[in-house]
Amino acid sequence: MTDAFDAEKRSAVMRAVKSRDTDPELKVRRAAHKSGLRFRLRRDDLPGKPDLVFPARRIALFVHGCFWHGHDCPRGARVPQANRAYWLAKIGRNVARDRRNLADLRKLGWKPAVIWECETVDAARLSRLLARRIGKPAKT
Repeated sequence: MTDAFDAEKRSAVMRAVKSRDTDPELKVRRAAHKSGLRFRLRRDDLPGKPDLVFPARRIALFVHGCFWHGHDCPRGARVPQANRAYWLAKIGRNVARDRRNLADLRKLGWKPAVIWECETVDAARLSRLLARRIGKPAKT
């Protein structure tokens, strides 16, 4: 199967794919804030540049897109028909890099956590997930 776009149009489409402030990331940020959890955004000095960082708890949270990071959900299991070998290799490299980053964070004494794009659809479920993966905020 050939690409529906010419090379220039495909390049423009790919450039438009955001890596920060994505819809799933914004949902996680809203849910965390609403739950009373306070965080910092994107610590560039940590492996993988986590999307949200909870410094007091030493937790680094990544919000992963299911397709881009090879999740085992239906959306993550899709592989484009055009240029299939390229996409399988790319997603494989992303998964390997993610594993390295999580291991590096653990070596530095951080607890890494991942929220998948498919887990952000239901707000109530997302709040429960955050409570399990990050913990409840301390009462003051």
